[in-house]
Amino acid sequence: MSRRLSDIQHRIDPFAVASVVIPLFFYLLTLAPSVTFFDSGEFLTAIYSLGSAHSPGYPLFINYARPFTYLPFGNFAFRVNIATAVSAAVACYGVYLLAYHLLQNEELTSDEATSRHLKKIIALGAALTFAFSARLWLQSNHDKPYPLISFLAAMIFYLLLLWRDHYRLGDERPFYIYLGTFLCGLGFGAHQTMVLLVPSFAFLIISLDWRIIGRVKEIILAVTFALLGFSVHLHLPVRAVREPLLNWGDPKTLTQFLWHFLRKGYPTDKPDRDLKLLLAQLNAFNIPFEFTAVGMVLLLVGLFFFFRKRRDEILAYLLGLLVFMLVIVGYFNTLPDLIFLTEEFFTPLYLLSAVFVGLGMFIVVKTFFEAIPNDYPHRLSVRFATMLLIAALPVTICARNYVENDQHENYIAYDYASNSLRTLPQGTALFTWGDSGAFPLWYLQGVEKMREDVDLLHSPHLVFTWYLDSFPRVFRYSRLRNVPLENYAPEDVLRMAIDEQLERRPVYIDFSTRYSIGLSNYTLQQAGICYRLGRLSGALFLPPDQSVWRLYAQRGLSGDMFFRDLDTGKAILIYATSHMEAGDMLLRLGRIAEGIGELRWAEQISPELQGQVAGILNGYNLQ
Repeated sequence: MSRRLSDIQHRIDPFAVASVVIPLFFYLLTLAPSVTFFDSGEFLTAIYSLGSAHSPGYPLFINYARPFTYLPFGNFAFRVNIATAVSAAVACYGVYLLAYHLLQNEELTSDEATSRHLKKIIALGAALTFAFSARLWLQSNHDKPYPLISFLAAMIFYLLLLWRDHYRLGDERPFYIYLGTFLCGLGFGAHQTMVLLVPSFAFLIISLDWRIIGRVKEIILAVTFALLGFSVHLHLPVRAVREPLLNWGDPKTLTQFLWHFLRKGYPTDKPDRDLKLLLAQLNAFNIPFEFTAVGMVLLLVGLFFFFRKRRDEILAYLLGLLVFMLVIVGYFNTLPDLIFLTEEFFTPLYLLSAVFVGLGMFIVVKTFFEAIPNDYPHRLSVRFATMLLIAALPVTICARNYVENDQHENYIAYDYASNSLRTLPQGTALFTWGDSGAFPLWYLQGVEKMREDVDLLHSPHLVFTWYLDSFPRVFRYSRLRNVPLENYAPEDVLRMAIDEQLERRPVYIDFSTRYSIGLSNYTLQQAGICYRLGRLSGALFLPPDQSVWRLYAQRGLSGDMFFRDLDTGKAILIYATSHMEAGDMLLRLGRIAEGIGELRWAEQISPELQGQVAGILNGYNLQ
């Protein structure tokens, strides 16, 4: 038994273990404690109910994260965040595996054992460079599918390298390709950007022997394994029949499944692209930002010096970059305010980039080693110093990105949603507009069972029959059932729904709806960050309901939390703007002290509003 344990310990690569453990330690240290903004609340609700998230559904990510929800500690969201941290950490292992494999036959020193260990240290340096990059770190500390697809992409790339190695030796092992195609099909269930890597994978096969394309039997088998992996999408119609809590697109029929999978529910309008927009779209893939200028130089060094030895691997990487750019930038032509979403799609390319950064590290180390004379008395010390220089890159990236990605006190989204829900009257219909304003509410109500008496109605989805079906109590006999919804804009359907609900219950809208849709046919009464609607009779605006503010949790609003992503910053600004709006209304009503107090709160939450606050006070001769 002890001998077997010794053999296992001997086979364990401590550097490979470190490539997972070190990133995971930092990811857990900076992990978000609960729901966050963007797609978080929606993913969490889908995972909780084993339902369907927004198109294309993400069945693999949902089923991958589900087992983590049985951990015996933390809330539901925290456990799912751990799942993402683990997937990001094993993606870093993918970098280590690829970098070391590409360096395996390279000689660094005359001593084989020393050379092997030094190459493993370099591969670990590449893995940690990727681990602490801004993009992966931000995706690691809350629920995101991109680290998972990056790990799968790395494994497919590695399997194809193994196949190439054996093929050159005359030892064909097609099961490497079959396993790779299975993982490729499976990866579609994490995100559809997997399809953008298929040309790179195919190139790694065909570039070794183009005659393989004539092997019909093996191609059929490969496609069969890909379809087997793709069958994870059966989760969507199977679960849709059970009508889970979140059933986006209701993909129980083939028509609805294809509508869902092909993302037919998204707007298709493209902006007029000028040079400025094109450059902004291209800048969504930004190596210097992720790996610093030094990392960019190392990447170029690795590509240049290894091109002759690893031409096919480098061309596969460059082909992937080209395909991503042609599709994401060229075809999608993203709107300026949505470019930040496309930045996340490039994570698998950053993983491959980190691999070649590692090859650049190897060239630098080898150059330094070869410059040291064999009789130099401090040769070992210089070698050690060189390795420290390699470690400087991931350490620098870690130090630069730590504060920006530390979410361990980020309760902004949780409090934003709970503040909205807790202060609503019994049986309210709350209409939301933006995803970040709606999804945390979905999580709190659907998963943590807060205020289940409230109907959360997402206005942009009111034009879809499947969405109305998910609220049978609200819309079973609604007049919307008799309207050709496809002929109406969401804001028009929203007004029809509001009119209908006002007849029977309290109706509220969130801040985003207030400032996205014209609602001049209703009276509005501000209640914190929400607004109560009423039939228009006299004044358009009623005095604000000040009682809700004292019920609000305001963690992180006073500047004591460093983390700021786009929607977290917007949420904080919404609080400040709501205080400012209330202050302006109170001053207009002659309630001077209360109005000034609200304006000072706005300044404290968002100092950038000081100019606007000063303008309001000047307008009342109070400055």
